Amino acid sequence: MEQRIVVDPITRIEGHLRIEADVKDGVIVDALSSGSGFRGLESVVENRDPRDIWAFVQRVCGVCTTTHALASVRTVEDALKIEIPKNANLIRNIMGASQMVADHLVHFYILHALDWVDVVSALSADPKETSAIAQSISNWPKSSVGYFTDVQKKVKALVESGQLGIFANGYWGHPSYKLPPAINLLGTAHYLEALDFQREIVKVQTILGGKNPHPFYVVGGMATPLDPQNDNSINIHELMKLERILSESKTFIEQVYIPDLKAIGAAYAPTTNYGGGIENYLVMGSNPTKSINDVSSYRYPRGIIIDGNINNVITDFDLGEAGEIAEFIDKSWYSYDGKPTGGKHPLKGETTPAYDGPKIPFNSLTTDKKYSWIKAPRWQNKPMEVGPLARMLVGYGLKKPEYVEIVDSTLAELGADVSFMNSVLGRTVARGLETALAAAWGLQDMKDLIANIKSGDLKTFNNEKWDPKTWPKNAKGIGYMEGARGSLSHFIEIENGKSKKYQMIVPTTWNASPRNDDGLLAPYESALKGAPMVDPEQPLEILRVIHSFDPCIACAIHVTDTKNNKQIDIKIG
Repeated sequence: MEQRIVVDPITRIEGHLRIEADVKDGVIVDALSSGSGFRGLESVVENRDPRDIWAFVQRVCGVCTTTHALASVRTVEDALKIEIPKNANLIRNIMGASQMVADHLVHFYILHALDWVDVVSALSADPKETSAIAQSISNWPKSSVGYFTDVQKKVKALVESGQLGIFANGYWGHPSYKLPPAINLLGTAHYLEALDFQREIVKVQTILGGKNPHPFYVVGGMATPLDPQNDNSINIHELMKLERILSESKTFIEQVYIPDLKAIGAAYAPTTNYGGGIENYLVMGSNPTKSINDVSSYRYPRGIIIDGNINNVITDFDLGEAGEIAEFIDKSWYSYDGKPTGGKHPLKGETTPAYDGPKIPFNSLTTDKKYSWIKAPRWQNKPMEVGPLARMLVGYGLKKPEYVEIVDSTLAELGADVSFMNSVLGRTVARGLETALAAAWGLQDMKDLIANIKSGDLKTFNNEKWDPKTWPKNAKGIGYMEGARGSLSHFIEIENGKSKKYQMIVPTTWNASPRNDDGLLAPYESALKGAPMVDPEQPLEILRVIHSFDPCIACAIHVTDTKNNKQIDIKIG
């Protein structure tokens, strides 16, 4: 007998997402992913000064702020053919790396780890055993018996008080949990440490960008004053502080995050082979060591993998209006030119809501009608997964040494081959490995920035095309980067010094999109299909699969009132 399971909203993500899954004989046989709110921020930034748009669009989310700001300024720079100074590129890379590290750490420990770690089980652990395990897998200093005893006492006090607080509403005791109590205690302790540690890494955004979570960017470079001897600039003391934070972040990843991932992976790898999905991967690329226009210098190399064939990575593809990328609305509550279906390249796209769904609240969605506020981006009509797994596989397929080394060594410890990566656990491991790479790159860029400053180069801003009078009458631009959740792209058309059209395709738009009239499933829906469902009353497996993508529905379907420019809420379910 087939049963429909509805999870609305999915918790421990950014924004509101509804998942409906059909379960038969303990397996998910079909699924629908529905973003439950209208996204209209693109309409707000039309007819504005293009140099100001980054400040608006970075507020699409409270987490992905740096990524949207950078994609936006790159969009304008691309349209106006502006080159930025070397220091500006290094600063952007450092801020991007620190955002990647902070985002991935917060996602794993705060949002995703509890899908694998049973906090209540940690209460029965022997702190001596946990200490012995911790010291056998890492040199992290917080590994004494007394330390884990204190952590256990804190959690016990929460449980005995009847108020689990941050650990409330978990599916504790679920049969799909596989970790022994000692490792559950280890994971719980590091969950609490990550809460403290995230406050340090975000200081990089504050120092270089002036504030956090909405740091300051500028078209033409960075508004970051550099002067080693000036107390009103980023001086030698601030530079040393930044280098220390980045170095400590690298240590935390190497001695806490990666060992935890390997411990969890070793326990779950033999039985957790579901959640792979479509096996089509897209990476636009970013983190240039030279110019953004020099694709060969990208640390996140550009590439596309189709049907999981990592031996044939496509590197030559067009993000422009050639027609390779389009956003479809066949199953999304929008219209194009007054029509309910079709696809458009973002430079020709529009954000016109056209809700014709069921009255709210409703019981169920169907695929024969529109069912999501998220559009459906496609590359050559194919759904694509973006994110850490895509980036690790593209880098590995292109035989980039740093990717091959970290993937092969990790898989050897887990007793798995590269096919393991195409799974819910593989996606989670990929995120951790990418965090290690990002931390190392951020620290290297910090050292390069210091060296460049010592050479006497203090320039961070190029003002050659700052005057709109020097701009062409009409110009189009594309700005892209690799954010924590995947490839992010912004598109602009500038006319007479103002933004005529603005569109965004965010990572979660790719991953959480609905199907089109062709019936092809996008990443979320495809990854859920075939996953086990041990207990329909406690759909832990659905959370594991969806959380492995680190959804940001706030980015994909940001809500706004286009008349009053005020944010509003729409609740479905």
